[in-house]
Amino acid sequence: MIRPSAPNALALALLANGALVACSGSDAATSNFPAWQNTQVNAVSRVTTGAGVAATTSMRPDGTLETVAVDLASGKKLWAYPATMAGRLPGMGVQTPATVETGGGGAVVAAVDPVAKEGRWHATLSVRDARTGAQKWTRPIHSTFGPQRCGPYLCLSEHTALAGARMVVLDPRTGKLMWRLPGIAEVEWSDQNRVVVLRLAANPVLEAYELTTGKAEWQLPIEQALGEGIDLSGGWAFGSTGDKLVGYVAPYTNQRSKKTSTFGLFSVRLSDGMVDWMRPSVVRVYPSGNPAYAPVVRPVDQQGQYGGFARLDGESGRVLGQITATQVPGSGWWLAFPRKMDKLGFLKHDTPSSAFDLASGQRAEVKGLKGWSFCVTDPQPLKLAGDATPGFYSVAALCEFDLATGKRVATAEAPPSWFTGSQGGWRLWRDEKGALHAVKDGTASAPGMYG
Repeated sequence: MIRPSAPNALALALLANGALVACSGSDAATSNFPAWQNTQVNAVSRVTTGAGVAATTSMRPDGTLETVAVDLASGKKLWAYPATMAGRLPGMGVQTPATVETGGGGAVVAAVDPVAKEGRWHATLSVRDARTGAQKWTRPIHSTFGPQRCGPYLCLSEHTALAGARMVVLDPRTGKLMWRLPGIAEVEWSDQNRVVVLRLAANPVLEAYELTTGKAEWQLPIEQALGEGIDLSGGWAFGSTGDKLVGYVAPYTNQRSKKTSTFGLFSVRLSDGMVDWMRPSVVRVYPSGNPAYAPVVRPVDQQGQYGGFARLDGESGRVLGQITATQVPGSGWWLAFPRKMDKLGFLKHDTPSSAFDLASGQRAEVKGLKGWSFCVTDPQPLKLAGDATPGFYSVAALCEFDLATGKRVATAEAPPSWFTGSQGGWRLWRDEKGALHAVKDGTASAPGMYG
């Protein structure tokens, strides 16, 4: 039950083998849009926003974590409080604070705080006013994967390390329990009226619930979409496009049996939970966009051999363009994409690289062609203080490279929207040193690489 949110050994191994990518639309130039950067933080999680405030989890120099809120318009730090992880699995990445708008221009930020003395409860869910940091209410926690926004409410996995694990739906203003769901679940999509969760079990299931009452609306076992043999240990990712939810389940090889679990992409109608399309036995690599936005995939046959790259349409799952396996240039490269993601680059550091046009499948001219790829290809786990489980990575950063030379480009421009995503016209990201950056370019709200 691991959801990679940063490159780990498995993700980088898949990347080196050229497993897959995903892509999105183009960006306008960012130089004329208001932007800011905040070097006071060392952001290690994703960022959530609401009511003019952005919140993230930051790591202090001593290895402890803190929840940080900044003013979205200026980037000015508003407040910070200590944070911790109690029961979260390393492959899930550092948890992000949940930001929930409460009406009247207000919002709250929910995060997991450490407790002064460990006993029955290992941590505390603290819900604070997004702008002032004033504490609204708290809830004791034994173990959790962290809070999530679910429409106008707050969803929280509780007792995740115990047999009595459950998800609770809470009123963000008061902490009042609205309803609960037994077992472990993660929110994958929500609007004002409904939430779709992934039930993390031996046989994982997508389920939709009416938010006010908790009434079940539909259910889809993941095996109905991709086939038997699902194991979420390899990771998963979801994104929405229009009236569909697109999901990706990564492969996982059991070390004892040497068998690889079922994997691939599939699309589900949000209205009734019916499978709209499926692409089994394809894998996704990083960097990439969200699975819902024009994914580019690489098929794997029953012998574990990789095929070529194929660009899919996120709405229909149809193949829009591809290159063959024989066109893939050997090894030692990292995927890189230009801002429009219309070409697939095979970056070789400090040496001339190659690229292909995704629409035609033909080799592209690399002179003058730039692509975005990981700033660091050998990420190190965070050195967290205390009893934190080792193996957490920060959210990755992208840098721009000149594909004609393989050298890094010194640029102050924002990374492309297929990586950052957009929240209410704002695009936020961390650089390789953890500093937080933002630009307001009016890009339509959409999930990025990390959701």
